[in-house]
Order: sequence, then C-alpha cells, then structure tokens
Amino acid sequence: MRGAGARAMRDTAGRTPHEEASFGAGIVAGASDNDPTTVATLAVIGSTTTYELGWLTLAVIPMLAVIQAIAAQVGAVSKKGLEDCVRSQYGRPWALAALASLLIVNVLTLAADLEGGSAALALLTHVHYTWWLVPLGALTVLVLVFGTYAAIERVLRYVALLFLTYVGAAFLARPDWHAVLVGSFVPHFDLRPETVAGALALLGTTLTAYAYVWETIELSEEKPPLKRLGLVQVDAALGIVIAGLTFWFILIATGATLGVHHQRVDTAEQAASALAPIAGKYASIVFGIGLLGSALVAIPVIAGTSAYVAAEMFGWRHSLDASFKRAPRFYATLIGCVLVAVAIGFAGVEPIALLFYSGIAGGIATPLTIALMLAIGRNKAVMRNRRVAPWLTASGWCVFAVVAAATLTYLAQTLTGHGGG
Repeated sequence: MRGAGARAMRDTAGRTPHEEASFGAGIVAGASDNDPTTVATLAVIGSTTTYELGWLTLAVIPMLAVIQAIAAQVGAVSKKGLEDCVRSQYGRPWALAALASLLIVNVLTLAADLEGGSAALALLTHVHYTWWLVPLGALTVLVLVFGTYAAIERVLRYVALLFLTYVGAAFLARPDWHAVLVGSFVPHFDLRPETVAGALALLGTTLTAYAYVWETIELSEEKPPLKRLGLVQVDAALGIVIAGLTFWFILIATGATLGVHHQRVDTAEQAASALAPIAGKYASIVFGIGLLGSALVAIPVIAGTSAYVAAEMFGWRHSLDASFKRAPRFYATLIGCVLVAVAIGFAGVEPIALLFYSGIAGGIATPLTIALMLAIGRNKAVMRNRRVAPWLTASGWCVFAVVAAATLTYLAQTLTGHGGG
C-alpha cells in the first residue's frame, strides 16, 4: 500500500525513538493513501461500472492487510528487503525477473503520478499539464537528493486528506443506496471488458508491488524488536481500513454522479465533477489541491523504491541519508527513473488514461512478486523459527490467485480481441 511507503520514506530520513514507538502513524498514512493512480482508477471504475465493483473495493481491505502483514514479518525477521532475500535464496535470474517487473511498473506508475500531479496544477493554474512535468520531476530529484522530503511529507500527507471530501460527496450525490449495497455486499462479476479491466486496475493500483516491497525495506531498516511486530501490523491494518473505506466512497461518488449518466472519465476535470455535490463550482480546485498533494507524497516514494531495489540487486550502497557522493549509483538510478517517467509524460497520453493503465500494468506484474514473497516467508533459511504462519501464507496465496485470475482473464480478452477497458 502506498501509505506504508510514505511512512517508510519518512522513517529512513530519521525519526526519534519516541516517534518510532508512537501508535497512529499508520492510520494517518493510510487515510492519505489515495495517490493519483488510485483515485483515477476508482473514478474510471465508478464511471464505467457504477457500483458493480463495490464488493471488490471492500474486499481489497483484507487482501491488503494480509500482504502487508506478510511483508512486515519478512522485513523484520530477515533484516533484508525482498529483492535482497530473493537474490540470496533463489539466485540472480529470479531476482532480475522481480527487479524488471518492479521497475517497469514503477516507472509507468511514476510517469502516471507525474502526469496526475501536473494535471492537478493544470486545474489550479489553467496552464497545460505538459508545462508542469519537468518542474515536478526536478522537484522530486531535488527533494530526495538533498534530503528535505521528510519535512515536506509531514505537511503534504495532510493535504491528501482532502480526498475525504468524497465521503461527503457520496452522500450528497444521493445515490441509489439499494444498488450501492447490492454492488458492495453481493459479489457479482461479469466478463465485460470494462469490468475485467476495472477489476485488474483496482487490484494493481492497491496491491502494487512497490508497496509491499517497500514495507520489507522499511522493517528491515527499522529493525524493530520482534515483540513489537504485532503492534506495527495492527497500526498498518487500521490505516488500511481507513484507506479502503475512502476508496469505497470515491467509487460511490463517481458512480452516482458519472456512472449513472454513462459519462466516462477521460480528463481530470471530469473526475473533479464527482465532487460537485459538495464543492460546487470549486470542485476543480478542491480536487486539484488533493490530487497535487497526493502526487507530491507518492512520487518521491516510488522513485526511492526503484532506486532501493536496484541497489539491493547489485549490492550498491543505498540510503537516502547518504550524500550523492557516497551513493552515486543509487541516486543515478533514482534520477534515471524520473527522467524516463518525464519522457513518458510527453508521449501525449491523457493523464487519467495513463493513471488507469498503470494500475493494469501493476496488476499484471503483481503475481510474480507476491509469489516470491510468500516463498520467502516460509523459507526456513531466511525466517528461521519465525516463518509466516500457515494460515497467513494460505491467505496470501488466495490473494495471489485472485490477482492472477484477473490478469489471465484480461490478457485472454486482449489477445483474442475482446478487451476494451
């Protein structure tokens, strides 16, 4: 989950022992977990399937909880990131496969979030989003290289809480609550291309690999006493619940204002219109501020994760506390990812479309890294006498099966010419 990554980035920049012991950081981070990719994905799903995937939106909550709990245990016990564990136990080929899948999705997601942040600035300034891609990318590099991210993130993560206005918008839009409840608590799934693509994008943007890979890095660097692991997991789970419920309300708000009128979301302005019931003519401003805040929180996290996993793979020095001179290859990777992402942003793909399809890419790549993490969690050489419990491992394989099934269905439809999305 992206909130966990934001929390981790803050921790590596330096927390006091008192802050490390605090309870509640996960709740705030989880509540601000609506990064541009997630919001755009939910807006597209709501506008194309209305409330049909409400049940999957709620089902994502326990799925996220399972994956994050496993990731936390792997990181805390092994004292290594997932990429490092895979390389040491299964060799370079598997580690390279994991690295490739993660970097491809990360760079695409980074490009999507850069476009999302630029689209937010376009809403606020009425200047075309392409003019903001380079400044936003440059800001990301400066923040991470000069180590000022921690202070900025403490402010910006509260800005992202503006997306909680979707809760109010969901009620003020006066949805058909019977249809909402049926869609949310009576699982129903058809094989229409837009439903399959929406399901995969939802799973990909919430269960994206960088989130749980970063969770292993976070816990391996914090090295919390294992007796504290349960408290850390509970804190993260509460954040997940808050984030998941916010996802649900975004789906309801966009379904009630756009989906029932069969108005597909193709632009940031259309996504913002879902806030009209609560923000009126200021909907674009409210949406733009929230979207920009979430982008500024998420972009450095994704760029940092990419650099960390590459450094783990090749044994480079990796730390955001280190200067550029002490970790040049780490920072060069980070800068390279941002440059590629900016270049993708100039390819001419509309921000909302890129945000949505980056979620699909995440869903396609996720099964590999989930499977590797589950294998590591039961590996006695890595986990010693603290292997992940069988019931939790079984739950993880269920999550794997759901994401893999959505991936295979989407690929089958695409390859046979029946896909759409």
